Amino acid sequence: MMFYNKDGKTVLLRIVKAVQDNKDYLSEVDGLIGDGDHGMNMNKGFTLFADSIAGKDVSFTKGLDELGNLLFSKIGGSMGPIYGTVFMQMAETGEGYDAIGTLELAAMLRSGLLALYDIVEARPGDKTLVDTLAPACDAMDKDAEEKMNLVAALERMKTAAASGWESTKDMEARFGRSSRLGERSRGVYDAGATSCKIILKAMADGILEVAR
Repeated sequence: MMFYNKDGKTVLLRIVKAVQDNKDYLSEVDGLIGDGDHGMNMNKGFTLFADSIAGKDVSFTKGLDELGNLLFSKIGGSMGPIYGTVFMQMAETGEGYDAIGTLELAAMLRSGLLALYDIVEARPGDKTLVDTLAPACDAMDKDAEEKMNLVAALERMKTAAASGWESTKDMEARFGRSSRLGERSRGVYDAGATSCKIILKAMADGILEVAR
């Protein structure tokens, strides 16, 4: 089973809705150890994107590229460049794909993570978005290597992302505003890891909706 790049608008809008639906929750999580504007900023960027593609027919990769560019230029703080980099690199890697299966999606996600590593020092264990994205990539890479079908791979990817997000609760923040709290940053989830889990789940569920 695969999904076609041209059918990607459904997937993209599912991601937008997930961010919009969780706007208040994301700000609530962020407010515990950060400045509390993560939900507002994410909602602003993803809503602007939804408005920009309204009435247009966009593929998954073209939409990711447009979303990444918009987040990069319109979202305040660090999350715009971070998500912008990940989405634009995923789009560049996948732009030649007509059909996207486990192997192709794994390559897109991995390239997004590696591009992110080029601009941030955070790695797994630092209580950031990386703690959700990296295990999701690892799960997809493993399933691609084992030629796992897309449905099973997406379910395992969601589980890995959720497990990574869960792990941030007990971590001490090493980057960003929350790092100034040191040990006191333990006991709450990282906001970036939380939004990444929401986005990856919505992406997986959207792909499952259009996969054939």
